[in-house]
Amino acid sequence: METLNFDSDDLELTEEFLSKAYTRMRIGGDAADTHAQVSRNVVGPVSVDQLEFDYDMRHDANVLDKICLGSVHSGTIVRQYFPDGAEGCFGPGDVFVYTPDNHPYAGVIRRSRYNLILIEPQLLTQVAATVPGRRPEPVRLTGDRPVSPGAARHLRHTIAYLRKGVCADPALSEQPLLVSTASQCLAASVLNAFPNTALTDPTIEDRHDAHPDTVRRAVAFIDDHAQADLAVADIAAAIHVSVRTVQLAFRRHLGTTPMGYLRRVRLTHAHAELVAADPTTDITVTAIAARWGFFQLGRFAAAYRAAYGCTPHQTLVHRGP
Repeated sequence: METLNFDSDDLELTEEFLSKAYTRMRIGGDAADTHAQVSRNVVGPVSVDQLEFDYDMRHDANVLDKICLGSVHSGTIVRQYFPDGAEGCFGPGDVFVYTPDNHPYAGVIRRSRYNLILIEPQLLTQVAATVPGRRPEPVRLTGDRPVSPGAARHLRHTIAYLRKGVCADPALSEQPLLVSTASQCLAASVLNAFPNTALTDPTIEDRHDAHPDTVRRAVAFIDDHAQADLAVADIAAAIHVSVRTVQLAFRRHLGTTPMGYLRRVRLTHAHAELVAADPTTDITVTAIAARWGFFQLGRFAAAYRAAYGCTPHQTLVHRGP
């Protein structure tokens, strides 16, 4: 996991740092105290930044080539431009799209502490491929505010877990499958929270190709590559069908999704490791769960109990069932 830290009272140094960390910008501030702090944790294709400005910091910035979300803890953020022409004013508890798509941006950070979450655009496209009927075009967010309070709340909780859970624990952040799963979970939460271009219907060709042999080949590929960083697009490419075909085939013949089946396979592997582990060593349920991409231990334990009738810890301690 990459980290970055900045702490300065100098406006010129702050402008230089922000221009390197985000995109070229000009900043200004009128207060005598121009203290700024920025920290960054990079987890795969996602970075979670914590920023705090003890003054009203004006900024005028170039295009940012990432999807950038803001989540405010204190103070106020005024964003002065968005493609629909609306000025945005955001306070504590608000989560929003910070920068417009392919446009410069400007605003004022009014004595605020907040998070910026930067996401590689291809991650949204990759995760959107899991949506039945998804077109292959890149995904674009078409609105800057969550579609509902519930969607906003879920996104805030996901951001908080990524920041306080995965980012805060170096051991977790070094587990490739966990990083992949956590990043995809964040992307899915973003797609759920904001209006976007991800949905359409399967074609006639997709429906025709969604036959049992497609499922058989997809299952074989997943079984052989369960410890790899897999997305639906990887499965579809490996068996030479469209993403929509493999999604439809799994729903039609197995009553699940490709990623649902993958999680089931990984749960089986985690169970096997727990059974084989020596409980007198320092091996933990958390470590085994992380190795197989389960980053929310409570959900892992619930799925495990549903599948095996006991907790993961009971299996580790008693070497069963």
